[in-house]
Amino acid sequence: MTLIETLAAVRPGSALAEAMEKRAEILRLSEAAHDAVLLPRDPGGLSHGLRAALAARMARHNRNEALASHYDDLVSRAGESATASLATPGANVEDGRIAEIVRHADRLTVAPREATRAHIDALRNVGVSDADIVRLSELAAFVNYQVRVVAGLALIGARQ
Repeated sequence: MTLIETLAAVRPGSALAEAMEKRAEILRLSEAAHDAVLLPRDPGGLSHGLRAALAARMARHNRNEALASHYDDLVSRAGESATASLATPGANVEDGRIAEIVRHADRLTVAPREATRAHIDALRNVGVSDADIVRLSELAAFVNYQVRVVAGLALIGARQ
């Protein structure tokens, strides 16, 4: 069973489970995307722990504590205790670079239409490379996709 199926509480043998079997490739690709954005071989300037903490934070912004807990576990496994506090929205961030990254992740989650070129420039101004800006955008896109898929499947499953 994939992470999405687990979080959506898809019951084996249910009509939803049967429908999802026909979409197994989408679920497989979603699992691969999870690993690619959260656990890449080369994390660049966004460590595995930072990525996981940001993902947990995004899940919490979307009120999905089960998904946030999954990402909290990844933070723990990364062994980067300094990033763990970032998983909680509203946490105080001292480091200017990390603070700007967190602000941008929050913006892409809570108000993506408000993101502008000036926000990208602000990331660059604190030393975030263009490659890491892309990585951050990919992370936000994936986690927010994942939240919506899980929520949709959970709703469908509850109706059965």
